Amino acid sequence: MPGLLDEWVQRWRTLVVPLRRQFGFKITGSWVDRSLDQHIWVVFYTGPGSFEEANAAYWASPERVAMDLNPRDYLVSEVTRQVETVL
Repeated sequence: MPGLLDEWVQRWRTLVVPLRRQFGFKITGSWVDRSLDQHIWVVFYTGPGSFEEANAAYWASPERVAMDLNPRDYLVSEVTRQVETVL
């Protein structure tokens, strides 16, 4: 949501990133585009099972539920893309 970018990034950095890492995800980059009021980040998973399975386990975990952080309170929209490495 407009005006909440810095608050979102702070909460994402202190809450989401550590828990994602605990579930085996790696965050390889994070950027803020202030002109568009956007946060962009790259996350990948190479552990056992698929990304979708690990992501579902992350969202269903008691730690994530207890976080009391709903991205919809901060985000107007979300774009998720699955890509493959070529280099």
